[in-house]
Amino acid sequence: MNRTPRMAATTLAAALVATIGLADPAWAASYSAPLQTAVAALPVATEIRTGYSRDLFPHWIDADGDGCNTRNEVLLAEAVSAPTISGTCTLSGGRWYSYYDNAYWTATGDVDIDHMVPLAEAWDSGARNWSTSRRQAYANDLSDSRPLVAVTDNVNQSKGDQDPATWMPSYSSARCRYVNEWVATKTRWRLTVDTAEKDALTSWASSCPNVTISVTYAY
Repeated sequence: MNRTPRMAATTLAAALVATIGLADPAWAASYSAPLQTAVAALPVATEIRTGYSRDLFPHWIDADGDGCNTRNEVLLAEAVSAPTISGTCTLSGGRWYSYYDNAYWTATGDVDIDHMVPLAEAWDSGARNWSTSRRQAYANDLSDSRPLVAVTDNVNQSKGDQDPATWMPSYSSARCRYVNEWVATKTRWRLTVDTAEKDALTSWASSCPNVTISVTYAY
């Protein structure tokens, strides 16, 4: 069974950029900038929820056909103690750390896989204009470690579809990491932010280390 769930993949678009040398920054293969610069670069647009359904983001697929779906691939990748794999990718005996609330868990049922930028928020921020195949790629993004994260189930449920203007992790030491990963995910998928979200991210970024945010764009 293949156990390399988050290997970086070279996309067709990135290959085209390298091959034909597209100079337009809109077609660049990657982006790297200090956190505050990355926040400032996020485009602002009004969010639109009309037409949203989770079913429009097919998720927890088994993209590589190894028997483990996306949820289990993330659990395997993020386990601090590796679980035993049996049958059709049944996991047992592992241990996971939820950085949102500084908690450890040993039962997979206590852990949710959070979409860093929730599916509804992604829809509001541009994914409503995507094809179903692109929304599926977003909902199962294993090529970057930041869009999907294993966290305590009830903490994930309390977050729901909120953005950083209305929800942040309860564990204060987690908040700068959370902002970094939110900004990286929005940048990677070229999603917009609304005004309140931009203001919140700007405020948080000003009080966090101005670390470099680097992403490979998803195409």
